[in-house]
Amino acid sequence: MKINIVRWIGLIVFGISIGVVSADEKSLKVAIYHGAGASKSVTILEKALQKYSNLKITMVGAEDIAKGCLKDFDIIIHPGGSGGGQGKALGEKGREEERKFVRNGGGYLGICAGAYLATCDYEWSLNILDAKVIDKKHWARGYGPVEVSITAEGKKILGIMVDKETIYYHQGPLLAPAENPAIVDYKILGTFASEIAKNGASEGVMKGTTAIAAAPFEKGRVFCFSPHPERTEELVEQVYRAIIWASGK
Repeated sequence: MKINIVRWIGLIVFGISIGVVSADEKSLKVAIYHGAGASKSVTILEKALQKYSNLKITMVGAEDIAKGCLKDFDIIIHPGGSGGGQGKALGEKGREEERKFVRNGGGYLGICAGAYLATCDYEWSLNILDAKVIDKKHWARGYGPVEVSITAEGKKILGIMVDKETIYYHQGPLLAPAENPAIVDYKILGTFASEIAKNGASEGVMKGTTAIAAAPFEKGRVFCFSPHPERTEELVEQVYRAIIWASGK
């Protein structure tokens, strides 16, 4: 595996500082949503996380969630695909089960579609991240590598030292604060420094919007990636760090 030497050093320094260099130190029960609205990226995600032996991964469906299965897990991950498809499949019962899970201390990680789902901007949203989606009309703005500027807080949580990362993007949400007084403001961990503007999308809209966000939701934590770090081998560590942070472990 090829890895940027600066990023590698950052991971080591970060790991030493919080005591999580070894992936075997803490066992986490991870639920990954696999059902209506999930794309093939769920398989990529599961495979990418298999190298972390402390992650006990179980695939769960909308019906499982609606029946209360999340009580047996530390974190739920919603992968790429369709945020609306996942949210509608969960139904109000399933969405409330997820809100209750995070509200009571569980973790939530949303990647691309999972980030759309976390917002408070759609009728099928989970309403657990104080975020809205910019330029909904051009959600299908294309895909490919984009540059993401990493904030100081993002470097700390993700364990990296580089100022920018190149991450694969596949029509993820362009996030901005929704200013919902009932939800704690999110911290910006990364913003888009370059853009994709295809299929009628205007140039100049994507740059500067939030690409990576994190926030508490009552007793739990929410972490969202608009792009797909799990699709690049040397960036999978970021997904792992996000799991650790969101689970509160």
